[in-house]
Parts: sequence; structure tokens; C-alpha cells
Amino acid sequence: MFSDLVFGAVGNFQTGDFLFYIVSFVILMLIIKHYAWGPVTKMMSDRAEKIANDLDSAEDSRKKANALATERQSQLDNSRQEASEIVNRAKDNGKKQHDDIVTGAQDEATTLKQNAIKDIEQERQEALSGVQSDVAELSIEIASKIIQKELNENDQKDLINSYIEGLVK
Repeated sequence: MFSDLVFGAVGNFQTGDFLFYIVSFVILMLIIKHYAWGPVTKMMSDRAEKIANDLDSAEDSRKKANALATERQSQLDNSRQEASEIVNRAKDNGKKQHDDIVTGAQDEATTLKQNAIKDIEQERQEALSGVQSDVAELSIEIASKIIQKELNENDQKDLINSYIEGLVK
């Protein structure tokens, strides 16, 4: 009966055939397990392990990339700060040099002005000394001439003009 329910559609059911099919199926499963199931399972586990390793590697790479990006940003910020400091120092040095040059030029101009004033005063004193000396000599000569001879007004003018011409030469 049971065989009629299970194999009712088949009609002529033979137990020998059924056992042959079952034994063949079991042998086929053993062969598949021995030759195919192990390598397929190994291949699948290797693939799963590779995928897990790739995911871990990708996560590590992402972390390294983030760390590197943070480090690069930090270095860039430091470089910008250093560049700003260098520019500020250069400006300060330039201003200091400018101030030093201006102060030096002013000092030099003051020194030149003072030297020129001293030279002018010295030359003026020398000129005054020379004029005083010339006037003294001229006065002495005029006095001696006047004493030697009495001059009339025209002679006196001629005498003074001749002495003045002598001074100009």
C-alpha cells in the first residue's frame, strides 16, 4: 500500500530498480562529496576569507587615507603659518632696514650740513681776516700818502679809486 501511494503514478514498481537508484544516488553523492564538495567548500571558504580580508584591508586603507589626509592638512596649515611668519619677518626686516637707511641718511645729511656750515664760517672768518688786513694796510697807506702830501678833493678821489682797483685785482 505504501508503495502504491508513493509510486502510484509509476505503475509497475520494482524494488530492485528502486534500490539500484538509491545505491547509485548514494554512490554519486559520495563521489561528489569526495571530489567536488571538498574543493567547492574550500573554494567558497577561501573566497569568503578573501572577501573578509579585502574588507579589512579596505577599512585599513580608508583609515590610513584619513590619517594621511589629516596629517597633510596639518602640514599644510603649518606651512601656511610658517609662510605667514616668514612674510611678517621679511616685512619687519624691510621696515627696520628702511628706518636704518632713513636714519643714516638723515644723520649723514646733518653731518654734511654741519660741516658745510663750519666750512662756510671758516671761509667767512678767513675772508673777514683778509679784508681787515687789506683795510688796515689800505688805511695805513692812505694815511701815509695823506701825510706825505696834501691832497685836494679830486686827488683824494683818484687815490681812493686806485687803491680800490688794486684790491679788486
